[in-house]
Formats: sequence, structure tokens, C-alpha cells
Amino acid sequence: MRVGVLTGGGDCPGLNAVIRAVVRKAERHYGDAVLGFKDGWRGLLDNDFELLTVEQMRGTLPRGGTILGTTRTNPFKVDNGVELVKETLAKNDVTGLISIGGEGTLSCTNEMFKRGLPVVGVPKTIDNDIGVTERTFGFDTAVTIATEAIERLHTTAESHDRVMVVEVMGRHVGHIATWAGIAGGATRILVPEKPFDIEEVCRSLARRHEAGRYASIVVVAEGAKPLPATMAMPDETLDEFGHVRLGGVAARVADEIEKRTGYETRVTVLGHVQRGGTPTPFDRVLSTRYGVGAIDAVHAEKWGQMVALKCDQIVTVPLSEAVADLKFVSDELWDTASQFFA
Repeated sequence: MRVGVLTGGGDCPGLNAVIRAVVRKAERHYGDAVLGFKDGWRGLLDNDFELLTVEQMRGTLPRGGTILGTTRTNPFKVDNGVELVKETLAKNDVTGLISIGGEGTLSCTNEMFKRGLPVVGVPKTIDNDIGVTERTFGFDTAVTIATEAIERLHTTAESHDRVMVVEVMGRHVGHIATWAGIAGGATRILVPEKPFDIEEVCRSLARRHEAGRYASIVVVAEGAKPLPATMAMPDETLDEFGHVRLGGVAARVADEIEKRTGYETRVTVLGHVQRGGTPTPFDRVLSTRYGVGAIDAVHAEKWGQMVALKCDQIVTVPLSEAVADLKFVSDELWDTASQFFA
């Protein structure tokens, strides 16, 4: 059998570990040939790929990024895009395609399945926002990096009696902010799911400082928003893919905190450092399990399915369910986090 694999959307620690696992079991167990399509769906549009082998994948387990490259190319926004993808698969005798990506890539994969393509999905996003799976690979790495940064900022904040505002990734959900905030001992956490009142945030910081607990850490997800009419925010603009441009909320929050409390406030934006570099051991193992599960799903002809983690078992679930709803921070986790707010 000839099996295709692609990585789409943003890069993420663990992508190479997934590819490595697919290739390993495909070649050694099933006797398959694996075709790695370059730069996500673009590789299928342009018939651009390379043959992947076990030997070639040696040393890639701890390597960040993706050896195949990645883009946000959407074949449905390209003239005759679906037909070009079908032609590439047929021309190269590809029996099944493994698509590794987040919400956008998997939504595209699901639409391809509806048009008759034999596809299997693998959930990838550091935001951990894909439904029907307990965890996506890359999330643990992002939380670990953010937590380490928060821990380092504690010491400089205490030395200068400052408020430090840390911006982490999280466009629609606040999983990274919540987990890293709890693990790093943050004073406050601001997430997209819970619009915040900046005045209430400032009052809580003032109570903390007045009690003699100098220095505070405020963790802000990039998609966090204030309650209506409580704080001025810039007008939203869209990028070339139709997504709202994010970033900068932490700077606005810091300005308001300093203006309203008088406390010296500084900003650290972690940005892409959260998804760069080597994956954690947890993400290496999860990625490996997903890769093995994906090639098994191909041989079981579970088209239109996505591998998922449920009760610590790798299972398959319909792609349509996986992309139907985002997974938000649970009320139980948020209640736990809020117990430690000043």
C-alpha cells in the first residue's frame, strides 16, 4: 500500500514524532511506502512529495517543527483544488491519506472525506481545543515552556515589586493560560472563555500588595477580552486567512493596571517560543501513539475518522464530531484556578 501524510496549519512540537511513528509501522509492519506531501495541502495541489523511510526518520523523535513543512493552504480556496488533490492521489496510487493538523486542517480534511477522499485525521494543536480527545500533542510542551517562563518572572517581579503581565497563546480557548497559570502560581488568569473586568482585576492586585505580598503575575491568553465598555480595545483586523489578528491584549492590560493602581507593570509576550523546540516526553509518547494509531486506522479503512485519546486509550472518532465544537476550559478547572486569585 502507498500512504500519504501531510502536516498543516501552525507548527507544533511532536509533529515529527507522529510522522516517524507512521513511517515505522507502515514500513516495518505493513510493508507500505509512505509519501510525505510538502507544506500541507500545497504538496497535494502541486504533486510535491518525498518518499519517507525508517532510515530517513532516524533522529527526528525529539526534533521540533515538521520535516515536511507546513502552510495554511486551503484547497477549497484554489480553483479546481479538490480535483487537483484527487489527481495527485490517483497519479501516485495513494490508498489513504493521513492529515495531521488543528481545527482548520481537520475541517478541510473532513470536507475532503465528504467528497470521497480516503482520509484519517490526527489532532495537532498546542491550544488543546479539539473536541472528543482528552489531549492534543504539543499542549504539554507549550504549558511547560509557559510555566518555566512564569517561574523566572516571579523572581524579577519580586526584586522590583512589579506586576508582570505574561501573554500566552490561546485564540479561542484558555487552556495554556489556565494550566500554566495554576502551575506557575499566577495571581490572576485572563482567558477568552471568561471576559474580564479590568477594574476588578486591579482591585484584586491592590488587595494583594496592600497585604504585603509584593509582586504579582497576571497570565493573559492572546484571545482574552474585557467585558463590554470596561476597557478600550483596538478595532479588530483580519489576516489573509480571515482570522482576527491577535496579540497586544497584554500590553493593554498592563497599561490599565499601571494607570489604575500606580504599580510598575511590565509585559512579556511568549509568542512562538511556546511551540518551538523539542517536545516534552509526554508529547513524544502521545505523538508516537497517534502515529501508530493513524496507520492502523488506514489499514482498517476507517476513512473520515480521527485518532483520539480517551481514558488513556487511542481510539477513532468521526472527524465531523472532532471539528463540530471547540473544547473550552471546564468550569471545574476554572473554579480550581480561581481559588488562588488574589
